[in-house]
Amino acid sequence: MRRALGGKVAMYVVLSLGAVAFLFPFYYMVIGSLQTDVDPTPAGAFPNPANLTLENYVAINARINLLRGLVNSGIFAGGVILGTVVFGVLAGYALAVLQWRGRGAVFSLALLVQVIPFQLLMIPLYVMIARDYGLSDSYLGMILPFFISSTAVVIFRQYFMQLPRELFDAARIDGAGEFRLLWNVALPLVRPALLTVVLLTFIGPWNEFLWPFLITKEASMQPLAVSLANFISNIAASTSNPFGAMMAGAVVLAAPAVALFLVFQRYFTSNDLGSGVKG
Repeated sequence: MRRALGGKVAMYVVLSLGAVAFLFPFYYMVIGSLQTDVDPTPAGAFPNPANLTLENYVAINARINLLRGLVNSGIFAGGVILGTVVFGVLAGYALAVLQWRGRGAVFSLALLVQVIPFQLLMIPLYVMIARDYGLSDSYLGMILPFFISSTAVVIFRQYFMQLPRELFDAARIDGAGEFRLLWNVALPLVRPALLTVVLLTFIGPWNEFLWPFLITKEASMQPLAVSLANFISNIAASTSNPFGAMMAGAVVLAAPAVALFLVFQRYFTSNDLGSGVKG
């Protein structure tokens, strides 16, 4: 009994130390964004309350429109999430549930696509989207290269493979078509997969820099990650506290992703795969 208690205490101590190690950089970023005078020493992590201010947020917002950058990032991420979920669900369902010739080869191709780096495709994509389609400086031009994700297809396929076949057989006997099966039977049982794909997909375009930087030249169309990078490269030195302003921009960029994870993380470990079958 005592040994078990000691093991549990040790586990919690190790987990607490790991949590502190992972959270400390974010904490230091927040504190750095609030400091009037920069303190790069370890003591700067515990500043004097008199040295805290919101002026850094005002300073960076005066140089770049934080709200506009957030809106652009939200539209970019939302469009990518929409396409990823819709096409990922349809393709994953077809690969896992439907019986058709060549589905194994298609799944192998989906796996193969994941080893191709996006940077290898960036130049032909830029020529096609910007020159041929004329979609530079547009939300559609930013979204299209990420509209379909092979990773999402694989995730949904694996979740759909775990569903009992009896559910689909019973629904087909009752006259349900494939789209009704997908909407009323399969999707409610793979909610953890939906939330996982949404979060993973959100983080990618929300933090994406290179492609939006290439496809957008108008500052009013640039996501916050691009605006913040331009600020750090060209404008930060003109502020009274460049370090604090950069930290303030980083906090604004990171806050939505952190909030999204905190809200939905409890769903990632839950599933209802066994709830639809008795016996």
